[in-house]
Amino acid sequence: MDALTSRYHEVYERWRRDPQGFWAEAARDVDWYEPVDKVFDPAAGVYGRWFVGATCNTCYNAVDRHVLAGRGPQPAIIYDSPLANAKRIVSYSELLSEVRTLASVLRDFGIDKGDRVILYMPMVPEAVIAMLACARIGAVHSVVFGGFAAKELATRIDDARPKLILSASCGIEPGRVVNYKPLLDAAIALARAKPDACIILQRPQAEAPMTERDHDWAALRAAAVASNKSANCVAVAATDPLYILYTSGTTGIPKGVVRDNGGHLVALKWSMKNLYGIEPGEVWWSGSDVGWVVGHSYIVYAPLFHGCTTILYEGKPVGTPDAGAFWRVISEYGAVALFTAPTAFRAIKKEDPNGKLMSTYDLSKFRTLFLAGERADPDTVAWAEGMLKVPVIDHWWQTETGWAIVGNPLGLGMLPVKHGSPTVAMPGYDVRIVDESCREVPVNTMGSIVVKLPLPPACLPTLWQQDERFKESYLVEFPGYYKTADAGFRDEEGYLYIMGRTDDIINVAGHRLSTGGMEEVLSGHKDVAECAVIGIKDELKGEVPCGFIVLKSGVNRPPTEIEKEIVALVREKIGPVAAFKIAITVVRLPKTRSGKILRGTMKKIADGDQWSVPATIDDPAILDEIGSALKSHDVGQPSAASADPSGAKLPHKSAGVWSRLLGREN
Repeated sequence: MDALTSRYHEVYERWRRDPQGFWAEAARDVDWYEPVDKVFDPAAGVYGRWFVGATCNTCYNAVDRHVLAGRGPQPAIIYDSPLANAKRIVSYSELLSEVRTLASVLRDFGIDKGDRVILYMPMVPEAVIAMLACARIGAVHSVVFGGFAAKELATRIDDARPKLILSASCGIEPGRVVNYKPLLDAAIALARAKPDACIILQRPQAEAPMTERDHDWAALRAAAVASNKSANCVAVAATDPLYILYTSGTTGIPKGVVRDNGGHLVALKWSMKNLYGIEPGEVWWSGSDVGWVVGHSYIVYAPLFHGCTTILYEGKPVGTPDAGAFWRVISEYGAVALFTAPTAFRAIKKEDPNGKLMSTYDLSKFRTLFLAGERADPDTVAWAEGMLKVPVIDHWWQTETGWAIVGNPLGLGMLPVKHGSPTVAMPGYDVRIVDESCREVPVNTMGSIVVKLPLPPACLPTLWQQDERFKESYLVEFPGYYKTADAGFRDEEGYLYIMGRTDDIINVAGHRLSTGGMEEVLSGHKDVAECAVIGIKDELKGEVPCGFIVLKSGVNRPPTEIEKEIVALVREKIGPVAAFKIAITVVRLPKTRSGKILRGTMKKIADGDQWSVPATIDDPAILDEIGSALKSHDVGQPSAASADPSGAKLPHKSAGVWSRLLGREN
């Protein structure tokens, strides 16, 4: 497929000419109780609201209507956990029964429309059932990533003020069990807002002691089944909140991204066919976690809205048991597509650079790999293309938007892939590249990426009970536009290139340079598995780039030799203007649990600024390793004392102490 035969340009122009007509047509693919009064009301909300006057139910569209249409026997959820050594298939009929039952249990605890329920859950089917049960009765769920530190959970409890918390006794990580209950108890003790009760799913890997506040999930379910209890769907306004998902705030207070019911339904349903090219009944896999936005949108809601089978995977791309884990799941269940983060494929490439494990599995049904969550470096994309022999599609979006801002719409006809670009703006998004004065910049010129208001359906209408903070965070700096806080450029064919967060643009002696562009060069070196580039303070130039590289497995050349080659490569590809002279080999990079590299924290360590251990970090010990690596290369300022997650100034701590602070030890 090429640009001439793809329907993308025709569809995008149709949206541009008549946005309300476009979304009114898309809305016909979902079931409503009350039809739409106004497709878009510019006078409602902060910047306007979608589908004002309509009523619907998210759970009905995800489950009930498919059972009524004859999909009852079809698998809705395939649960596969190499960590728990467990597998389970839940049909649409079984899912409906389980959701009805749990919704009735929530009702017994006094949960009603508009009440908040926090879910602190691992990747198990009960997490999906709980999300749908909340949606069924109009309760607002807020999923907090399982294993988050007590203080971080407490801030979310205080903001959402839930009546009820649903949790599990534990989560499972490679080589260890993470006890959730002590973290939950500590969070409730810290929080000012106390839930009325907690429902605990006891897992056999580590059962939790119960208090008077706690109720056993399995016992409640069994009693409800025995009493034949069931809860029907409740009609809610399209503009009512479906969920709150917290993202980090610059003040340390998390921002509660609100997702509404109607717009979310319409846009996500539209995306499955038109963006991802998926048909109802097909097996879809999103390799994320329900605690993140990708898990909300593309493990749970979008595939179920579309009548697909969704894979719920409790495992890792490597180590469970090896770098063939993804191929095993795709082969075993006949998945036609996988959506995951580039970091997963960098990990696979590092462990199995020649794809030997891939050749042992039948991937004949697999037709597309989608990447998002962080920048997909061209080298990783090219490697995946070469190994899989299928399209590898990068696309770009945010927690705030809930679905793709920029992508390559397979359902409309795939556009030519350009490595380094997630392709073009999706219908609904009028994307501009502007300078500091909000003036559009010429093609191939770096600038801030903004979206002309209004945002399309499914994007956040506001932050939870913080309209003013929403305006200040996203709408004030560029009047009339939503600030993505990402930087990039557009080429002559309209392809967008997202080069990193605006704070990842460094100023070297007056030259604005993208660390993402330098990372492209580093990742192109034959021995580099993954990399990160940060800007560090320099008295003469203001900032200079510093590159960290992780080598592929089996590379046994001296790191200093490879580092010299990296420096020469950047000079050749970007030029002396980059002033790139520092390359440092490390064993691993610090990342969040969702796989994003913590460049900001690395920069603070290098600059000698006070830094705190991010609540989302996967392993705090890596920060010590980064500090040691910098010191060994005589890079950076004298290290400031580290700050703990509460913000208190503390002397430097060992990795074990940091782990306990973060609640990550058993």
